[in-house]
Amino acid sequence: MSKPRKPQKRKSKSKASMAAVPDASRRNVLKLLRNGGIGAAVLAGGGYFGVGSYRAYAAEHDLNRLGQGKPVVVQVHDPQCPTCTALQKQTRKALKEFGECDLVYLIADINTPEGQAFAVRHGVGNVTLMLFDPEGGLQRTVQGMRSRDQLLPILRDHQDAYGGVSS
Repeated sequence: MSKPRKPQKRKSKSKASMAAVPDASRRNVLKLLRNGGIGAAVLAGGGYFGVGSYRAYAAEHDLNRLGQGKPVVVQVHDPQCPTCTALQKQTRKALKEFGECDLVYLIADINTPEGQAFAVRHGVGNVTLMLFDPEGGLQRTVQGMRSRDQLLPILRDHQDAYGGVSS
């Protein structure tokens, strides 16, 4: 025969343990709110940066800006070409010597219909810089890779001739 079981007594919860439960859930809610706020701020910042980056990209690839009263440098560019990317980097370094509004830098991406049509219309391939006057007239074509130091005098001459005094 088996022994009869004693009825188990219910453990009573102390006031301290009862108070800890709501405090813990409130703490969890506050952590969720904090983490949600941080996440929202990160997403908003990323979105703001993404929109700004896209606008800069779109402006740089807008060939309609050619001939609008400012001298323009257009790079005929293939983003998959390492020499094109190197020329782009050197050109941007050289353009830092000029004011933001002195020379407009545009990209004719030959992988887009607009960029391809632009390159065909002017009879040039990638790894090419084309310098236009403020009215949109082609003044000079620079083909091949150039360093920042090689580009500076070319860009200065172009700005002096078509964009005012160089700084």
